[in-house]
Order: sequence, then C-alpha cells, then structure tokens
Amino acid sequence: MTKPALQPRRPEFSSGPCAKRPGWAVDALKNALVGRSHRSKPGKAKLQYAINKTREILNVPADYRIGIVAASDTGAVEMALWSLLGARGVDMLSWESFGAGWVTDVVKQLKLKDVRTFDAPYGALPDLSQVDTDRDVVFTWNGTTSGVKVPNADWIKDDRAGLTICDATSAAFAMDLPWQKLDVVTYSWQKVLGGEAAHGVLILSPRAVERLESYTPQWPLPKIFRMTKGGKLIEGIFQGETINTPSMLCVEDYIDALEWADGLGGLSALVAKSEGNLKVLEDWAATSDWVGFLAEDKAIRSNTSVCLKVVDPWFQGLDAEAQAAVPKKLAAMLDAEGVAYDIGAYRDAPAGLRIWAGATVEAEDLEALTAWLDWAYATVKADFA
Repeated sequence: MTKPALQPRRPEFSSGPCAKRPGWAVDALKNALVGRSHRSKPGKAKLQYAINKTREILNVPADYRIGIVAASDTGAVEMALWSLLGARGVDMLSWESFGAGWVTDVVKQLKLKDVRTFDAPYGALPDLSQVDTDRDVVFTWNGTTSGVKVPNADWIKDDRAGLTICDATSAAFAMDLPWQKLDVVTYSWQKVLGGEAAHGVLILSPRAVERLESYTPQWPLPKIFRMTKGGKLIEGIFQGETINTPSMLCVEDYIDALEWADGLGGLSALVAKSEGNLKVLEDWAATSDWVGFLAEDKAIRSNTSVCLKVVDPWFQGLDAEAQAAVPKKLAAMLDAEGVAYDIGAYRDAPAGLRIWAGATVEAEDLEALTAWLDWAYATVKADFA
C-alpha cells in the first residue's frame, strides 16, 4: 500500500494530556501572574475568574460550589471519596482502569464494609438498572481507557437519598452533564480543553455540602483533603483560595482554553465538534475490513477517548503475544512518521488503539490520520506474513 501524501497538521492524539486548542502558542501565557502569590488580590482574582468561566461554560447551577484542587482528577476524586464516603452503603461502578482504581480505594484503602461492586469488561457497561441511588454511587461518566460512556443519567433518581460521585474527567466540556443528577463532579483541564496538567476541579452540589457539614469520617484526613473547619465548609476553597499553591502558568493556560471554548460557541459547540470528530472515525471504520470499536454499542461509545480494536480474521488467528505486538508496532510506526503520537491502547486495556477526538482536535487531521492507519496496518500485516 502506498504511503499517504497528506499528513495531519497536528499529530497530537494523546488521551491525556490532550492536544492544545487550535492556534495555541506559548504567547497565550503572556499575562500569567508569575512571581506573585496566588493569595494576592490579583492571584485570587485570576482563580475566581477561572471558576466563574467554568460555571458559565459548563452551565453549573449557581448553588453548586466549584474548587480548583491539587493532583489532577485523581486528587479531586480522592478528596471526595475520603471526605464523603462511609455515611451509608456505596455502589461502585467499574468498566475500565480508573473506575477499578476507585474500587481499590474504597475497598482496600478506606476498607468500607457495605460496598457493592458492579463491573463490566472493557467495551461494555454493567447493568445500571441494578444500581441503588439511595446508596452513595461512584462512577466514571466516560471510561477514558475503554472508550465507554454512560448513555444518560436516567438510572439516577431525582429524589435519591445517596450521593452520586462522578469522575467526569474525559467527559466535561465534551458531553452534557445533567447537574440535577450529580452531587460531586471531578475533572482535570488537561483532558478536553488540553490545558497543562497537575490541577483538578471539584464541583459540589448543596447535598454534597450538607454531607460534608453533617458527617465526620472515622479515618484521619490529610490537610490537602480537608474541606471543612468547625463543621462548616471552607468557602474560600471555592472562591479561589486553593488549599495548596497552584501554578499560575497552568491557571493562565486554563483561562486561555476557557476563553477559546467561549469563542467557539460554548458547551454546545464543544460537544458538536467532539461528536463530529467521532463521526469521522465511525465513517472510516464502517468502510474498513480490519478495524472496529471496543465499544460496539454506539449508544455507549465515547466521543472523546475513541478505543479501537482489530477485527481482521487474520489478526484473530494470531497468538496472544502477536496480537499484543501488532497494534504496538502500528502505533510506533505512525509515531516515527510524525503522523500520530501516543495512540496505543492503555496498558491495562485490550490490545488496540486509542485516539483522542475531543474538541481541541480538528476533523481534517482525523481524516488524514485514517489513511495512515490503513497504510500502517497493511504494512505491519505484510511484515508479519
């Protein structure tokens, strides 16, 4: 097969940190408040602006708190788990590596006794109808490493007694989140907005705040997890007074991405662009004789972290070692060509490819990539033969 002539203009298809917004340059950080305290009046104003812009673009209700926290999405999720769980039984949902990690936190680290786990293999969802939202529930909205998302939140009751804790790191800014169904939402801006890493965002409903102010966990909380003092929420955390020192360069980069998103048309435009990117890959896969989606059910297929598998009968006849090697060779070949970086499947996922399709990626780059994927697969297959 002839090597394609047209290359993607931007080969960054990593699922985190993700591609920067189109047109990004270091000059976007020229107004960063470097060399100043984040607790200075201008520092707090920058952080508060980022929070306000987040609320505006994500349509977060006015009575929900938004805080910038340490350690990316992981830090935000674990703040919630350590601070909120233990007041009632909890249902844990897992269908990929990060959801499985939250199960480990709750079962092996917090050692909660009343835990029910609902899991499913990569590419599928557990039976959501079996989840009891009168218990606390922990789940990922979009499985970054499996390419599987929940299709909706109809399975969550409006009058639930428990809290819903949602890891939305590869969903926020690319999928509609029904806030009335969610009590805790976490994400990192290094995903859909392509921001610089290390910071997380924690969003709390009034019900989550009530839990924080009325319940004290049995275990000690590190300072970085503490959101209350004297039984009351530390409101400053949600007004730009971060618990730890943030990078004002990263905050400036987040502000730049938020303003780009606003200029694009806000959340609806971001969602539409990401769904359009998925369609490029779906249209290509529909004509392919070698590739398919790990999430075969279109209703649960991610429009950000698109996970692909090889369906060629030749590939299915290979032993496990060879099956693992083929996608790795393909990804390495495209990396060497400068066509696509970091598109191998996550280390715990089935052998395959993972291509980011969030709104910072351009459809024409994905279209160019598909021809290179066909070329690389044909080349690798010929080499094996």
